[in-house]
Amino acid sequence: MVNWNFFTLTNRQKDQKEQIAKDLGIYPVLAQLLVQRGVENTHEARCFFHPRLTDLHNPFLMRDMDKAVERLNDALRKRESILIYGDYDVDGTTAVSLVYKYLRQFHQEVLYYLPDRDNEGSGVSYQGIDYAREHGCSLIITLDCGIKAVEKVEYAKQFGIDFIICDHHNADEKLPDAVAVLDPKREGCPYPYKHLCGCGVGFKFMQAFAQSNGIETNSLIAMLDLVAVSIASDIVPITGENRILAYYGLKQLNANPSLGLKNVIRIAGLANKEMLISDIVFKIGPRINASGRIKQARDAVELLIANDAEFARQRCQEIDHQNDVRKGLDKSITEEVLEKLKKDESQKEKASVVVYDPNWHKGVIAIVASRLSEKFYRPTIVLTQSNGVITGSARSVPGFDIYAAVESCKDLLENFGGHIYAVGLAMKEENLELFTERFEEYVRQNIKPEQQMPQIDIDAYLDFSDITPRFCRLLRQFNPFGPENAKPIFCTKGVVDAGNTHLVGRENEHLKLEVTDGSGSSVINGIAFRKGAYLQPIKEGKPVSICYTIEETRFNSVQLMVQDIKVDEE
Repeated sequence: MVNWNFFTLTNRQKDQKEQIAKDLGIYPVLAQLLVQRGVENTHEARCFFHPRLTDLHNPFLMRDMDKAVERLNDALRKRESILIYGDYDVDGTTAVSLVYKYLRQFHQEVLYYLPDRDNEGSGVSYQGIDYAREHGCSLIITLDCGIKAVEKVEYAKQFGIDFIICDHHNADEKLPDAVAVLDPKREGCPYPYKHLCGCGVGFKFMQAFAQSNGIETNSLIAMLDLVAVSIASDIVPITGENRILAYYGLKQLNANPSLGLKNVIRIAGLANKEMLISDIVFKIGPRINASGRIKQARDAVELLIANDAEFARQRCQEIDHQNDVRKGLDKSITEEVLEKLKKDESQKEKASVVVYDPNWHKGVIAIVASRLSEKFYRPTIVLTQSNGVITGSARSVPGFDIYAAVESCKDLLENFGGHIYAVGLAMKEENLELFTERFEEYVRQNIKPEQQMPQIDIDAYLDFSDITPRFCRLLRQFNPFGPENAKPIFCTKGVVDAGNTHLVGRENEHLKLEVTDGSGSSVINGIAFRKGAYLQPIKEGKPVSICYTIEETRFNSVQLMVQDIKVDEE
């Protein structure tokens, strides 16, 4: 049973909707979609439909940005060696690639470093600092990590190494004693937009550096393809500044991507296709991620900064192979976990899922955790062993703050970090049993019943007669879609068969719809995957309600992608 959740407007939002619809001359339902996405007035609506780079915030609004730029400028003047240090996921590797490529235009003494997932774990490592020391680096710029590296920064200071930290994760009360800590989420930071990804923070740092030196930003804007890949892969909200960055990043990705990304696009089968956020999430991001999961994240950076066509082609093939290995491990471990849970009767009564096996591959447990949370609609933690410590990934369900749940057990943990929907953690083996009990108790006491069942959030009711070419053209301008700007889901009631609704698929499990709703519109087509059971009531003439997204085919016609069907009450 799937719960249909309909958005409702407050009286204030209804007034905003009417004003926007009137001022812009658009369909009221489209104005409603804007208001539901946080757009409050006509000016904001125009900015939403027409993102502009000039609307990006002044990077110096971010706390410590002036200190970061001053230290970087000083390092360049003194020709210091600089180490760019990033985490091993897509956000980290794209951020390292962007900052490294940009700074190398002005300074040759720039190196980069990414930790080994198995031997160092995520974030700043002592090995990374030792690497900086051995290579004569006096400044480390961290990207997508470092906000909790208090002891590591102290260690580096013994060797005269300064830190500039660029992060976007939640901070602890005590911050590292770095020259500058750039994190819009840190307490007291006045930066207007709080949801930048790690690569986004790196971009803002380089934007500030360029401004301070009077440098034209054309070459920096050309790197927004990396920022778009990071925004999509890190599942951050595509609102505000992220929307602008993603919009222009996609334009760059489609028109003139970097050599490395061009090869990923080719090998992912996306050449000669207009790429969307969903293509990055499912095709591009996983390939870049695979190097850090299976081998070394350095491989991904080497690809993303490549200037030699043959090298880029070979490196891309290697990464594609690593992605195939990743998919095999992901599938086998997921099947193993499902079998384990099937045999455990106690799991049926639990509000959470916590599973552990010391032999599972560390590089894919985050993906397995995501699959389990989606299957069971429970906050899920998948744990394995690495270097004598239990380490793992936590993934949540919509609306539940899994960071707070893990944080409630922090006295049992060696370290943890992340955000509301995803957390990485590590603990000693002797704490596993108590951690599992306390995590379960916290989830049980704080999760809401509606968060434990599949739910479809429906934006608005719609008549088929509303789906005109102009409506679709304006709806297209809601791109790029993603978190907090999801592709709108509409509901239409009283839908009946127009004569040719039938089953399709190898096992006749899907429903090909040819329907009308009596609103005076012509017949409209749709596809409902795994909804073959509804053929009988539809063929019997019973009206149904459907919820769906609107997709445009390559032949400029419209097809409904039906998410769910309910037989209308008589």
